[in-house]
Amino acid sequence: MIEVKNLTKRYGTNVALDHVSFSVEEGSIVGFLGPNGAGKSTTMNIITGYLSAGEGEVTVAGHSILEEPAEVKKLIGYLPEIPPLYMDMTVREYLDFMYQLKKVTLPKEKHIREICALVKITEVYDRLVGNLSKGYKQRVGIAQALLGNPPVLILDEPTVGLDPKQIIEIRNLIKNLGKNHTVILSSHILSEVQAVCQRVLVINRGRIVADGTPDKLGHDLSTDHRLIIRVEGPEREILAGLKNVNNVTEVHSLGEKEPGVYEYAVEGPDGKDIRRDLFAFCSRNGAPLLAMRSTELTLEEVFLRLTNEEYAHPLRKKKRHEAKGGETA
Repeated sequence: MIEVKNLTKRYGTNVALDHVSFSVEEGSIVGFLGPNGAGKSTTMNIITGYLSAGEGEVTVAGHSILEEPAEVKKLIGYLPEIPPLYMDMTVREYLDFMYQLKKVTLPKEKHIREICALVKITEVYDRLVGNLSKGYKQRVGIAQALLGNPPVLILDEPTVGLDPKQIIEIRNLIKNLGKNHTVILSSHILSEVQAVCQRVLVINRGRIVADGTPDKLGHDLSTDHRLIIRVEGPEREILAGLKNVNNVTEVHSLGEKEPGVYEYAVEGPDGKDIRRDLFAFCSRNGAPLLAMRSTELTLEEVFLRLTNEEYAHPLRKKKRHEAKGGETA
């Protein structure tokens, strides 16, 4: 659906994007992560045609943003970080104005009413945009992005400034939209990305530094792949039994954590999911499995590692060290 190839963008001597390439498949929800100034908004603005690239190309459904900008813009609904709202218009007036501005050809009244029902703003249809809460303003911004029913939605920080209840509501809305649209979502709320997105792109200093599912990124960057389980029952019997569980390669006790309840660190072959085997063992032996967690990195830890100088450029650190003579303390 979307192909980005070797995008480069410079502002004077500052390189905002450095040969960025990625593709987004139709019907997927992709999270776009990166620290402030990493190049997220620049990339989104180039994809939507609001900025031109110094080098590289972007195609949407086979149409080039450089050669067919008008055609590409018809395929994309865009919500900037600050929604482009007119505060002195009612919701009805604003959506009617945006409908005409985008030259939408679908039946106007029916189309706008359907969008309002989808994003749940029907009850504020005749209210001034300026009098709406932050959450409703975001919904109105998403509504304008949906005008014309574009197959691609690009949402830049759609939940910024919202309270927890509003964040959940917008998150559920995005999940629903992902059933019929290809979505690129930029956000600083990592739990939101993990809950909504099937795939994550991490950009740092103008380069894509990671691409994959949240679980795969956590696995690939982790050096520790154990499971920590908490089981009620006699320690020696449980420990002996765990050692004989199918696919378990190593296990040891971490001691008593509650009266009669012990924690165990369990490891299996790399890439092998042993959670079901552990559950089945506890179930067969009448030993309540009270907790299970992975020692692999969370998405937040992955993000920090990929965007932190100490982790993001280990080879660069090594070369600097070797250049100084390779002394060790």
